[in-house]
Amino acid sequence: MKDAVRRNFDESPTAYEEYEAMTGRFATLSDRLYDLVSARTTGPIGTVLDAGAGTGISSRRFADCGTPVALDLSRAMLEANPVEHRVQGDFDSLPFGADNFDAVVFTASLFLTPEPERAVREARRVLRPGGPVGAVAPLGWIRADGEDVFRPLSRESRSPASAEAVGDALAAVFETETGVWSFETTAEALRTFHTVPAMAARLYPRLSTDARIERTRELLEDVEGPLEQRWRWFLGV
Repeated sequence: MKDAVRRNFDESPTAYEEYEAMTGRFATLSDRLYDLVSARTTGPIGTVLDAGAGTGISSRRFADCGTPVALDLSRAMLEANPVEHRVQGDFDSLPFGADNFDAVVFTASLFLTPEPERAVREARRVLRPGGPVGAVAPLGWIRADGEDVFRPLSRESRSPASAEAVGDALAAVFETETGVWSFETTAEALRTFHTVPAMAARLYPRLSTDARIERTRELLEDVEGPLEQRWRWFLGV
């Protein structure tokens, strides 16, 4: 599965940035996660591990307060990341020694591993004593009537790990707080999000990139009206 995730994200930087330019969603998540993490530190944040950093939306935010180390499985995503310190690697098996970071953040990434408990244990290992960990995981796209967008459709949008699994993994290692962030959005934003090859792969993982994007476009073409996108946040100390 990890090879498939890497390949999917290797194909995704341009479409990912197009969605971000349209919505600013990941910048907002990064800002809010930054506020949570910084509020739980007793001093300045020095070195931050941005685990699953992607193209650097979250890395740039944490560069305002310290030194982010951007780690991602995808070389193509990292090549688009502008921060100085970039490492290609798997957050299930971090290539760092113990007690190296003042904070660890998983901005929209921890749910991309089928075994989030392994990544959480690794985060604990590389954190300095008392350092916080922050994460966000998707809860879905909701219609005005409260129904999940995908419920009446022929496909489910399913991440490798659910938000519940992410929360359980964090709670097994850290004392955690959690809550939900909701964002008003549109059907067009939903469709744009799913033109990202890695996101379309959640719906049609066995199809080629072009085929899965086309099938996803057909699946979502009749979705209308205002929507809400929900994310669950977690903070562990």
